[in-house]
Amino acid sequence: MKSLRSLAGLLAGWSERSGEPRRQVAVLPVRPGPGGTLQVMLITSRETRRWVVPKGWPMKGLKNYEAAAREAYEEAGLIGRVSRRALGSYFYNKRLKSRDTVLCQVQVFRLEVRKQLKTWPEQHERECRWFSVPEAAETVTEAGLAALIRAAGAEGAQAHKAKAKAAAGKDANAKAPPGKAPPGKAPLAEASAPKAPKPKAAS
Repeated sequence: MKSLRSLAGLLAGWSERSGEPRRQVAVLPVRPGPGGTLQVMLITSRETRRWVVPKGWPMKGLKNYEAAAREAYEEAGLIGRVSRRALGSYFYNKRLKSRDTVLCQVQVFRLEVRKQLKTWPEQHERECRWFSVPEAAETVTEAGLAALIRAAGAEGAQAHKAKAKAAAGKDANAKAPPGKAPPGKAPLAEASAPKAPKPKAAS
């Protein structure tokens, strides 16, 4: 008869014999920081108190990105816009209540944080703090997670530069004489007002 641990592993799609990692889902919570930089929220784990991202097991009836967003609410009270496409994944050894460890592969989704609630389920079980990208990457212990944080920071920096360049182009057009475009620029057509984003996950 199989042990309870082996049975639980089989139900989760993992077995000691195969050595396949167990699957988890997580979010990388981000928000705009000073000067167009990106900030990342990290939380402490309950067992080891090390700095991690909100994560947990896949949930029945929810897509992986939805389950990851649920973990962000339960563990850190975060509400925002979660991407349907994963940033990537990383591996770590999770310590179970039995004191045994299992290898886990964590699929990470970007969460654009809109707000943090005043109360949430695990509020008194963890600490949470905003870090700069370099600080967050240095603080986490998993090399794969650190790499994902740095990649998100680089992507955010590129997006900020593109937005600044677009804003500079609009300023140049605004200063141009009526009916004329600034050198090297085509006249801009009047754009319609953007539609309000739907309250759902980003594609």
